[in-house]
Amino acid sequence: MFRGISAINLDAKGRIAIPTRYREELQECCERQMVVTVAVNDKCVGEPGCLWLYPLPEWEKLEQTISKLPTLNKMAGKLRRFVIGHASECEMDAQGRLLLPEKLREYAGMEKHIFLVGQLNKFEIWSDSAWQAKEQEWLDGSDTEGLEELGTLSF
Repeated sequence: MFRGISAINLDAKGRIAIPTRYREELQECCERQMVVTVAVNDKCVGEPGCLWLYPLPEWEKLEQTISKLPTLNKMAGKLRRFVIGHASECEMDAQGRLLLPEKLREYAGMEKHIFLVGQLNKFEIWSDSAWQAKEQEWLDGSDTEGLEELGTLSF
């Protein structure tokens, strides 16, 4: 399970260094084999400035789930084209670096400074500007959609 936020940098070749605290777990769970793709929001629309990074076994579970969606359903087709179509396999090297494909970096507007955010079974990779904007949106607290579905969740 991945948790926490790490400020990291893209190098000149478009690689990120996975924080040390995750490297052993990624070696054990997926032998450093990962998949990166575009992130989507709850409306199946691309999340500006964000990519998803999955360990290969978790990605394969997602693919199985998506493959069971109705072929002629418009949103399912959109999801397949967007998430599966943009997916790229990548391998973490011995130094813990991972190359993010140029097309995905451009899509997400990623430059030097980015954030790696643990999301239990995957990571989100955010451009600095998109992360700052999203954090401010969350702090504003005006969006309450879905709040009632959380029911009696307590911490």
